[in-house]
Amino acid sequence: MKRPGFFEGVGVALAVSIVGSVLFSVLATLFAGGFVLRGLIAALSLLYLLYLLKRSEERVGRITTLTAWLAAALGIWLLGLSLPLYLLAHLGLVWLVRSLYFHAGLIAAFADLGLALFGVAAALWAWLTTGSLGLSLWSFFLVQALFVLIPARFKRRKELSAGSQAEADRFQHAYRVAEAAVSKLSSTH
Repeated sequence: MKRPGFFEGVGVALAVSIVGSVLFSVLATLFAGGFVLRGLIAALSLLYLLYLLKRSEERVGRITTLTAWLAAALGIWLLGLSLPLYLLAHLGLVWLVRSLYFHAGLIAAFADLGLALFGVAAALWAWLTTGSLGLSLWSFFLVQALFVLIPARFKRRKELSAGSQAEADRFQHAYRVAEAAVSKLSSTH
């Protein structure tokens, strides 16, 4: 399965913003607003996590990741953090999963963290400007859709030195030996 695309992320952002705002409108009439927001943050975080796990090419550790996320989410809930800290804790969990499953290097993971924090800033700006939860969710997840533009691994530019040239030559030699062995095996059978 290939990495998710930007337009797929836009679709996810649209779906999450609609579902999140409708759920909040309905549930806020039945329960306290803070309780509903905490539940909504946890539920949308879980849905986004499931989406990330489904779209990841990595197949190892999904059950462990999901179990660890559930334990951490329960711990975050029981800590009774303020709403901003609660949101940042769930954002940290999402960032950690996205970094583990989609990025191969530290620089890419930190770029993703910057993107996650920029998404929070965009959501806060939308909330302060409009007071709309739907637009805040839209802004946050629209920024998160950009994570697919972060390269899986940032490669350092380096010129071929004598050491790296020797490594390339060893690889080519091993490749030729392996090719000859496969050719010899296929010609004898």
